[in-house]
Amino acid sequence: MRPITFALTRNKTSVGLLVLALVISGISAQATGLLNLTSGGYLVCVQPKTTVVTHPSTSKCPKGYEKLILGAQGDAGTVGLNGAAGLPGVDGKNGADGKNGTDGKTLWNGTTDPESTWGAAGDMFINSATKVLFGPKDLTTGWPAGVPMLGLQGVKGDTGARGPTGAQGSTGASGSNGAAGSNGSNGAAGSNGTNGTNGANGIDATLTCAQGGTCAIGSTGPGGGKVFYISTTPNTAATPWRYMEAAPSTWSAGGVDPAMLWCSNKTDFVAALASGSTGSINTLLTVGVGFYNTKTMLGTCTYGAANTAVSYTGGGKSDWFLPSKGELNQLCKWARAIPWGSDATGCTGGTLNLGTGDGLGAEGFVSAPYWSSSEYSADVVWYQNFSNGNPNLPNKLQTMAVRPIRAF
Repeated sequence: MRPITFALTRNKTSVGLLVLALVISGISAQATGLLNLTSGGYLVCVQPKTTVVTHPSTSKCPKGYEKLILGAQGDAGTVGLNGAAGLPGVDGKNGADGKNGTDGKTLWNGTTDPESTWGAAGDMFINSATKVLFGPKDLTTGWPAGVPMLGLQGVKGDTGARGPTGAQGSTGASGSNGAAGSNGSNGAAGSNGTNGTNGANGIDATLTCAQGGTCAIGSTGPGGGKVFYISTTPNTAATPWRYMEAAPSTWSAGGVDPAMLWCSNKTDFVAALASGSTGSINTLLTVGVGFYNTKTMLGTCTYGAANTAVSYTGGGKSDWFLPSKGELNQLCKWARAIPWGSDATGCTGGTLNLGTGDGLGAEGFVSAPYWSSSEYSADVVWYQNFSNGNPNLPNKLQTMAVRPIRAF
C-alpha cells in the first residue's frame, strides 16, 4: 500500500480536516493491518520541512520524520458503580388448568404380565403366576415395570430337633392277591368217612292226601280244602312244597266267599318287610310267592283281604294266605273245570262250576272278581274275574271276593 501524504498547514480547519482524513484512513488502515501500535493508535509521520504527512505501513517513521500518534488508547479509568436494580416486572397470567385424569380404581390380576391396552390410569395389576405387582398405570407411559411381591429366599436355617414320634396310622388296604402257585402233588388217600344217617321214609301209598300221602287235583288236603295245583319242581329252594289247596266253600261263616277291601291302606304301597319303606312295589306275581306277599301286606294293612285270609285256621292249620296273581290264575283254572295242564297260562276256557264239586271243579265260588296279593302300583292291585277268567287291575277302593289257600 502506498503511503498517504498530505500538505500540512497551520490552519486549524486544515488540521481538523487532516485528523478526520487520518481517522477515516485509519479505519481503512485497521482493515488492512496498519494499526501498528500496541496502544491501538495510528502512527502518522510528519516531515517538518516540507509539512508532508505520511502514514507508514509499519510502526516506525522514515528518517527525518516526526511521529504523530492519533487515537492512542488512554489509561483505563476507574470502574464505575453498579446502577440501581430495575423494578420487578409484572407477573404473567397463570395458564388454564388441565383436565383431571381418570382415577384408578381397579386391581386386576391374571397369569401373564398386563398388556398396554388393559386397565385405566391408576389401576394396579398382579401377575398371580409370578407374584409380580404392576402399577399404578400412567396415562402417558402405561404400565411401569413390575415389582416382585415375594422377597428373595432366605438362607436355609439349621435343621430343627426331631419331634416326638406320631401315633401309628391306620392299617393300609390289603394289596392285591399274588398269582396262584402251582398245584402241589396229591396227598395220600384219606380214610373213609362214617356212614350218613338214613333218609326219611318215602310216602306211604296207603296214606290219603290228608294224611300225608300222594295227592291229586281235587283231593282233600290236610287243611280240609281241595288240591288245585301240583308243583313240577317240588322240595327245592324255590318251592319247598309239593301241593296247594284252597279252603273249602264253607271256610267263611256266611257259607260264601265274602267281598271286602284289599287293604285298609287304599292309596299307598305296602311297606317292605326289611326296610319298612313304601317307595316301590313290594309284592310279587308268580306261583309260590303268595305267602310272602300276604306277610308283607300284614305289615301295613290293619284289615282287609290278607288279614281275613290268615285268620282262617281250617284243619288246625295256621299257614293260610291270600294267593298271588299266578296262584290265583291256577285256582281260577280249577274253578272253571279246565283240565290240569291243558292251559299253562290263561283261564279263559272252561265253565265256572257253581255246583257241589266233582273233583274237577270247585264248589262255592262266586261268579265275580277275586283279589290276588300282587300289588301293581300304589292304588292298583291285580284281580281275576272267575266269571270269564280274565285278569284286570282295579283300584284299592273297590271290594272283591276272597278265597284263602295254603301250600304243603
